[in-house]
Amino acid sequence: MGYDVHPFAPDDSPRRLVLGGVRFDDVVGLAGHSDADAVAHAVADAILSPAGLPDLGTLFPASDEQHAGADSLGLLRECAQLVAAERWYVGNVDVVINAERPRLAAHMAAMAANVAAALEPAAEPMSGGVYVSVQPKRGEGVGFVGRGEGIAVWAVALLQH
Repeated sequence: MGYDVHPFAPDDSPRRLVLGGVRFDDVVGLAGHSDADAVAHAVADAILSPAGLPDLGTLFPASDEQHAGADSLGLLRECAQLVAAERWYVGNVDVVINAERPRLAAHMAAMAANVAAALEPAAEPMSGGVYVSVQPKRGEGVGFVGRGEGIAVWAVALLQH
């Protein structure tokens, strides 16, 4: 299981929101060292831990300027390569995005396809790829998500050795 949370950047920030590799040009982005794609971050931790590998923050620390503004799907692909090098394969991934804004339903298929493509290096040979499901949820006015202050993401992955 992986989890990630980011607050929104200030309203005057030029940063745009990226979730599951989908860019929302009309929404200010999340604060973070990379592109702050919380979907990619949660999925990365969901596949790294069961394979006995360090977490995303250890592999790509925010203190390393080389990763400033990095494409998180690219980092996820690197994580998938590390997982595959340990002879683990990702069977499926389920992602839950808790966000008050923007509305996400129309983007679920694109997010799932982007994450599945990034995980391809860790797909079991002859399997037909990694199945990824993405579900949007709302904060319903409760907590920092409900107040529209940030986004939280959970991801669960099934790995085989």
